[in-house]
Amino acid sequence: MKENRRIAFISNLRLVFFLVGIVGALFYYLIKNYYLAVAVFLAFLLAFIMLVKMHNKAIEKRSYMTALHEINDKSIKRIEGEWKQFIDTGEEFVDAEHNYSKDLDIFGKGSLFQWINTTVTYLGRERLREIFEKPSKEISDIYERQEAVGELAEKLDFRQNFMAEGMIAAKEIHNPEELFLWANSRKKFYCNPLLNFIIYIWPLITVIAILLPFTTRTPYYMGALVICINIGILMWDNEDRSRVLGTVDKYKENIRTYYGMLQALEKEQFHSRYIKNIKSNLINDKGDTASEQIRKLSVIEEKVSGRRNVYYSIINILTLSDYRYMRVLEMWKKDSGECINKWLNTLGEIEALAGLSIIKYDNPEWVMPSFTENQSLLSAKEMGHPLLTGERVCNDLKMQKPSNILLITGSNMSGKSTLLRTAGINLVLAYAGAPVCAKEFSCSVMEIYTCMRVSDDLERSISSFYAEILRIKKIVEATKRDKQIFFLLDEIFKGTNSMDRHTGAKVLINRLSREGALGLVSTHDLELGELEEESQGKVKNYHFREYYKEDKIYFDYKLRSGISTTRNALYLIKMAGIEID
Repeated sequence: MKENRRIAFISNLRLVFFLVGIVGALFYYLIKNYYLAVAVFLAFLLAFIMLVKMHNKAIEKRSYMTALHEINDKSIKRIEGEWKQFIDTGEEFVDAEHNYSKDLDIFGKGSLFQWINTTVTYLGRERLREIFEKPSKEISDIYERQEAVGELAEKLDFRQNFMAEGMIAAKEIHNPEELFLWANSRKKFYCNPLLNFIIYIWPLITVIAILLPFTTRTPYYMGALVICINIGILMWDNEDRSRVLGTVDKYKENIRTYYGMLQALEKEQFHSRYIKNIKSNLINDKGDTASEQIRKLSVIEEKVSGRRNVYYSIINILTLSDYRYMRVLEMWKKDSGECINKWLNTLGEIEALAGLSIIKYDNPEWVMPSFTENQSLLSAKEMGHPLLTGERVCNDLKMQKPSNILLITGSNMSGKSTLLRTAGINLVLAYAGAPVCAKEFSCSVMEIYTCMRVSDDLERSISSFYAEILRIKKIVEATKRDKQIFFLLDEIFKGTNSMDRHTGAKVLINRLSREGALGLVSTHDLELGELEEESQGKVKNYHFREYYKEDKIYFDYKLRSGISTTRNALYLIKMAGIEID
């Protein structure tokens, strides 16, 4: 790699200049040409410092290019369906109690989050999580976010630069809560103007007291006395001071990340109202930009990190550096401490939107949904599952009063559960302000509830059947509070006998239908197909089918109206190699 060769060359050149400078200065010193010795040493020292800066810039450039390469490599993998290799799956966000996130694969291995997450900050990840878990219920907010996502999709260079700046310094992501608490706290003692005497004058007195005995008849104990006084000064409030400086040092790399990203964001011009509004937060009360103030904090933190040096204790005793750091940090907090929270949350918001905009950039044929306020509606043409690529099959779907419930029948593996998840995950994307995997998509803003992957809860001694009952109870109670409910029920009441399963499913579907909720119900119980006639069209029958060719089973995953007429359980058992008498 070209940058690696350049870095190695500068590094070697730096060493050569250092050695030549030392040897040259020593040579002139030995021949007692002291002025030339000093001149040679200073000249080579200056060259050495310049080479150090060049070396650091070359390393930063290499890091930037590496980050860009990683960004584009992930983009290719995302398009080619290899994104399940991505490390950040959001596994810690998986919540079995959430209304829909676990059933719809929003988080975890092979999830929506793993597919689209490009955030590098803690708040960026949290904001993307929030958008998926707690979507906005205001249509105007969703439309504004759509506009922002659309604009970011067109700004490829900005998005890549923004992400690369974040990736250069980001090594460990910290929750900034501790940083916020520090930034909003105040220690008036360190703002006292009299402290300047301790910070700047007293260290000078210390040095003079130590050096005087070597040049005058001043007693040696004067220097020792001053050093003891300094140690006493440092012991005062040492525990709290060390805690504060330790907190600041902890966020050193994160602050560098914030600086690069804020600088990239401030330089870019936007037209969408949503981004312009949140970008207006990037300034403090004095009119200083967020990036400039974060840069100042980064410079201070760079100095504070020197406390880890083995010689720092000696330097601190002589110069009282801790107090100087505390004072400049307190002055920084006075100017911008109350702003850092909104600055970093603004970054997180842009990160989340940038991730959503990748969907639009990579899939220009996908559509931005339209919304209606008047009634519960879900209407889609050629809707597919966004996380499926090569094997994706699209279907039309329309749910609107009076036909507010679709009963999906079909044999095993025919595509019933996938259809339910397809509808659910596209609604999640729609409410996030992102494009959906469809040619046309229109819906109302509804609360999503699912009952699909239910299992035993051994910790609470709850069987899968009772856990399913509790999930269904949540859906029923939700319909009492809000008529705008969208539900997905996959093979409900599996844990009981066929008669109870049929009766329970029938009662539940009728109840949800009366409440006006929209939803999809998949089932193997073909007798439930009678509900279409009994409900006078409120429940509509649809099905999937399989076909056989050369003694093999195939599925086309196309949704058809009516009840299923095929079964394949025995065939699948035989195909698995199990003999049937």
